[in-house]
Amino acid sequence: MTIDLTPATTVTHPLDLLTAAEIDAAREILAEAGLVSETTRFAHVTFEEPPKAELLGWRPGDAITRRATATLVDTATGDGTIATVDLTAGVLLTSRLIDRALEGQPAILDEEFERIEGWLLASAEWRAALERRGIDPGMVRAAPLSPGNFGRPEEAQRRMARVLGFLQLDAEDLMWGHPIDGLVAHVDLVTGEVFEVVDVEEYAVPAERSEWDAAPHGDGRARTDMKPIEIVQPDGPSFTVEGNLIRWADWEFRFGFDPREGLILHQLGFSDGGRVRPVIHRASVADMVVPYGDPQPARNWINYFDSAEYIYGRYTNSLELGCDCLGDITYFDATIADERGAPRTIPNAICLHEEDFGVLWKHSDMFNGMNETRRNRRLVISFFVTIGNYDYGFYWYLYLDGQIELEAKATGIVFTSAYPGDDYPYATEMAPGLGAPVHQHLFSARLDMAVDGHANAVDEVDVVRVPIGPDNPIGNGFAQRRTRLVTEGDAQRTADNLVDRHWLVTSTESTNRLGRPVGYALYPEGKPVLLADPSSAIAHRGAYATKHLWVTRHEDDERWPQGEVVNQSPASGEPHGLPRYVAGDDPIDGEDIVLWHTFGLTHFPRTEDWPVMPVDRTGFTLKPVGFFDRNPALDAPASTSDHCAAPTAGGAPAGAPCPHCSTGEGPCTCHH
Repeated sequence: MTIDLTPATTVTHPLDLLTAAEIDAAREILAEAGLVSETTRFAHVTFEEPPKAELLGWRPGDAITRRATATLVDTATGDGTIATVDLTAGVLLTSRLIDRALEGQPAILDEEFERIEGWLLASAEWRAALERRGIDPGMVRAAPLSPGNFGRPEEAQRRMARVLGFLQLDAEDLMWGHPIDGLVAHVDLVTGEVFEVVDVEEYAVPAERSEWDAAPHGDGRARTDMKPIEIVQPDGPSFTVEGNLIRWADWEFRFGFDPREGLILHQLGFSDGGRVRPVIHRASVADMVVPYGDPQPARNWINYFDSAEYIYGRYTNSLELGCDCLGDITYFDATIADERGAPRTIPNAICLHEEDFGVLWKHSDMFNGMNETRRNRRLVISFFVTIGNYDYGFYWYLYLDGQIELEAKATGIVFTSAYPGDDYPYATEMAPGLGAPVHQHLFSARLDMAVDGHANAVDEVDVVRVPIGPDNPIGNGFAQRRTRLVTEGDAQRTADNLVDRHWLVTSTESTNRLGRPVGYALYPEGKPVLLADPSSAIAHRGAYATKHLWVTRHEDDERWPQGEVVNQSPASGEPHGLPRYVAGDDPIDGEDIVLWHTFGLTHFPRTEDWPVMPVDRTGFTLKPVGFFDRNPALDAPASTSDHCAAPTAGGAPAGAPCPHCSTGEGPCTCHH
């Protein structure tokens, strides 16, 4: 069978985004191979990027081979299949069944979640538990969650979910304010059977309404004393876009989008001396886990991998100008597969814009009269997802001086519980009788480095005190200590902010004008890694989160920090993900390497996080260290705009000449 891609969808680069026609083609190839029936659902379809060697060797005009991998679920049996197709040739390449006992289950489907409430209402045991509490089962909303795996037989054999209940008083009521705590249902997602109801304790259901604009939080009226802020670029943005290739200032990269990873940056490089010097071959947030720290029996199992278990790219928001992004915005749609394998377009999924970012560099010199200031700006490419109660934004920033940042923003509504009583150490009382358990948000950034090429090394850099001695007679000296990480076993590291620990990636083939290796340093925030006990199930399933840094030698099939299959993955036994990748302790000094960086938030909720949580931020920074021969932003232009303040009570009256404008004549126009 040959699938013909029409001229309208013909790709021109191996990293072009997967098209609607290609998603259709993938479904048809799988159906022709006998892998699609009436009960087959597509957990996700992923663009299978070319092997790295193939991609690096590709030149414009060369043939392009396109591949996709689909994870399928048979809803009649619960069996999962992973299949890869060659879209160019129109053939099935590989197919294998997922071993549910050794690997786990494909990601949970929306279709399964949508059927949960009907299954619960059909359970006499569930209804009885609610009626004992005086609750009408018809007013209960279900919050089905990935179940984890704690070594119980049903977790290895059944495709299942654990379900918590929340009371919704009416159509406008926000259910998160009324958790029905102490009660959890275990549901078989294949048969619809509620096979176990765990009822450990009856807590009072918190009664206070929790909508952001309902009493006692507010009356829904916005304040009126905030004057508008307008961001205007009268000549348009400074970036250019050709397909998925973006150029801005000295930066150049391609972007991709994957339903499991979200936004991806490819072939990120900086133009220097007439050539684009590579920095990162591929960068993404490859997964995240949210482990909760409340040991209450009905809640101690809550640990979900939002990316791998829920495929969070499916829930990407369609962004709105003036709300999610401000200024002169370029939006990109994302096309993914729905659960029937048909293409679905998410409008305005990705936002691209520039931001002013204060002073870039400045000096006023008393000896030669220098008085120069340059303003900084950054390029921002971002997307936002909503997963149940939480909302996450992911923002990549590129700066004029060569810095790179990733910022993850967490907002939305904290996951709630009943509050057992004063001084309960595992939750915060948010409203009368309403708790919010302690938890973490731990992300894994996968950074396929290419600092001036693909032969790189990593040094751990600490600042150290130098004792008084012949070389430091009055004891004022301190220095950096660099330790080369030679193998994958060496390169499993934790941060230490007391010694300003960071990790320097250098080229083993390229030097700067001073003869030293060019490099980029990863600066971590150094916040806690996974806090669960090292022997716990989540420490096995989410082992990547136990270290701030892992370094591996690049392998094409090592894409996911906790392995390819995560939902209901085993709680013990053979390692998967990063522990398996590093088991061979391969050399990494002077090799093609990948950095895996764990970063995130440890959240002890505050009353100020209720009823809607202000954005909390986390991330990391990559800075050039000897990569450039001098400050690469010396050519930043001086500001040509007038930036005077509007007249105030102590300044010029309305309509009078503005002393700050360049001409000083007529009314102030410098903000018009």
